[in-house]
Amino acid sequence: MSPSASRSETTLSPPAAGTPGTPGLKRVLGLWDLIIYGMIIVQIVAPVPIAGLLEQRSNGHAVTVVLIALLGMMITAVSYGRMAVVYPMAGSAYSYVARTINPHLGFFTGWAMFLDYLLIPLISAIIPALAIQRLLPGIPFAALTFLIVLGMTALNLRGIKATARANMVLLLVTSAVVGLFVILALRFLWQRSGWGGVFSMHPLYNPATFHTSTIFGGISLAVLSYIGFDGVSTLAEDVVNPKRNVVLATVVVCFFTGVLSATELYFFHQVIPDWKSVADPNTYYLDVMKAVGGPLLFTVFSIIMCVSQFGAGFTGQVSAARLVYGMGRDNVLPRSLFGYLNPRSRNPSRNIILVGVLAFVGTLLLPFDAACDLLNFGAYLGFMGVNLSSFICYYLKPPPGHRRHILWDALLPLAGFLLCFVFWLGLPHPAQIVGGIWLAIGMAYCAYKTRGFRDRPLLFDFKAS
Repeated sequence: MSPSASRSETTLSPPAAGTPGTPGLKRVLGLWDLIIYGMIIVQIVAPVPIAGLLEQRSNGHAVTVVLIALLGMMITAVSYGRMAVVYPMAGSAYSYVARTINPHLGFFTGWAMFLDYLLIPLISAIIPALAIQRLLPGIPFAALTFLIVLGMTALNLRGIKATARANMVLLLVTSAVVGLFVILALRFLWQRSGWGGVFSMHPLYNPATFHTSTIFGGISLAVLSYIGFDGVSTLAEDVVNPKRNVVLATVVVCFFTGVLSATELYFFHQVIPDWKSVADPNTYYLDVMKAVGGPLLFTVFSIIMCVSQFGAGFTGQVSAARLVYGMGRDNVLPRSLFGYLNPRSRNPSRNIILVGVLAFVGTLLLPFDAACDLLNFGAYLGFMGVNLSSFICYYLKPPPGHRRHILWDALLPLAGFLLCFVFWLGLPHPAQIVGGIWLAIGMAYCAYKTRGFRDRPLLFDFKAS
């Protein structure tokens, strides 16, 4: 997954760059710069940690649900790219909904995004802990998640930041290992079953196990593979020809992610089609690695997943801490506690510790699949908001000089909204209940701070400092 995808935001401010008489960021990024940036955020191993859960939810049709989810995500990607051109600023879905639809609805979108930020370090602690337990089964799960979260917190308190260069190295290494896996899987399947093992329709459609209800449940989880593609839209002010390149790059990143995810899941299924036979669906991918590459590939991939998820959790924790700091600084939350900056490190150290504590406690209370579903709860609300914003912005209230087109401006974003809504309905009921409680808390808090919604709602600061 890309919990990986810690929805990183660049510090952008309106008006748009290039407006006469106003300062703006230098437009230096081309199309491929954006695509590479997007793939770094999403990660090409995005579906790997949830492969077993996808097989379980879809009853052996993980490839199918990822490809169906791709349709909704590509439409949503178009809406993200188009909105980024109109509002090239930090905040992404929150900013678009607040400025296009309603500030109060924007607040609730931001509140849902806040939940996502908090869940990213939690999920990113669970994944390496499960992988390490496969290597060293004697270590208690709680001890592993504690040490992982402690490591993230300690590094963030020191002010160390992950760099783009480190992310690029990680992308290249994971790409090489995934490529090696595909080669070894092809050899394994050919030796075991010949062409029938290499090429099969069963991962896409198996009449013996295909059920519509399980497909919808699988789709609702599959979207986790795409989380983070919206990060491309935050660079709108840095891009040459943003009206073309931002939209195109966002769609291409979604498409590449879908194709790569489907390819990886196809070979996972072909190597071990009986996913029920594995010891733990949460580490199904490690059983596949061991089958095709033996203990060496099993160990190497375990290490890679640990490092990549530690990095994702590390950046997710600091993003969550800085988000809470921005809310404290603006007195959205009590300034004395949440608006504190450590005078030496200039870090929101209390918030970093708080997020770390919440992440560790969450690893003990929330099962991995429940945490993934809850993260998708907030993501779907953001996706629906962006699609609806695109419809309103381009069709109902078009910018000056824009000629409305019923397909691009109305039908496409409305289709994206409906698809995301259907996907949202497919989430397990516990995730909907817990997510609903979270939204109710946000609604009550907003009503209190705005005197029953009479005042302008509180603002979130999604800028990373």
